[in-house]
Amino acid sequence: MKNKKSSSKTFQNVIVFPGTVERLFSEALKYMKNNQFEKANRFFEEALQFAEDDEHLMSIYAYSLYESKSFRKAKEICERLLRIGPAMYFEIMELYLTICMQLKEYHKVEKIISSLLDEGAIPDEKIEQFKRLKELNANISEKMGKQDDKTSTVKQFDPEQFEPEHFFSLHLAEQAGKLNELAFANIRPILLQLKEIIENRDTHPFVKSLILILMKEQGVDTEVEVEKFNRVMLVNPSKIGLPTELTQYKMISNIVNDQLQQEPSILEMVEDIIAKHSIVTYPFEWLDFQPQEVAECYIYFVRQMFGQHSEGNQEILGFIRELESFSELQ
Repeated sequence: MKNKKSSSKTFQNVIVFPGTVERLFSEALKYMKNNQFEKANRFFEEALQFAEDDEHLMSIYAYSLYESKSFRKAKEICERLLRIGPAMYFEIMELYLTICMQLKEYHKVEKIISSLLDEGAIPDEKIEQFKRLKELNANISEKMGKQDDKTSTVKQFDPEQFEPEHFFSLHLAEQAGKLNELAFANIRPILLQLKEIIENRDTHPFVKSLILILMKEQGVDTEVEVEKFNRVMLVNPSKIGLPTELTQYKMISNIVNDQLQQEPSILEMVEDIIAKHSIVTYPFEWLDFQPQEVAECYIYFVRQMFGQHSEGNQEILGFIRELESFSELQ
């Protein structure tokens, strides 16, 4: 360890005995090895009181803070290190950029990478990676800017409109309309009401999906009980994909694309219907039906709409018709 002393010294009227920093550092490492990062951080913090410029100590502390998701504190330690100019400059800079991304500071990441590229500070083998990272952060930053503009123009919603007693008195189309109004609003003030609506067994499946999608898009980290099609699932919206990101949807979509390459008009209709139905079924997808059979039945379903005679699994076709009726909100 740097700053090691052979005799005791005084620090803010506290006598620091030889080996104190090393002992604290050793304890911190012990907890880190067991993935107990918050406990490790307490020892790192104490050690830094007596060795505040110890580059090695701060570097490992920054990683421990990152692992414990203490991103703002980790960012602060990285900034202290970067001012010192650490021996492992680029490694600390990589960590710093990763932390900034966790904090959604995408524009800042883009600017830093631009500077690093201009200065030639990025190792040759990582230049392409950082160029892609710069482009990604620029795109995200631009999209967030547009979303902020939209958010600022949206009228404040009336929380009373989402009190279950009032909400259930509305026609289905009105319920969907009210939920669509929340697309650019902060739904956290009415989470309890939305949770009560989605967990009511009589709530329309499409309406339940709209609420779940809102929660997903806003990263709501809570458990919600969703009941549809005689099934119940406990879901954490922040930990699942959107309807078109789920596994079964992707498999069905790929099969349909493969089979209808020569029939673009049929393909477009099938894709639209599958995407619409994926919202109704969310988060259950197409129950226990196999993707190959589901894909074929959607093709049969659309061909029948064109007056063509097609046959398929009648149970799945019946389910598809049920989903179609649910998606119409009548």
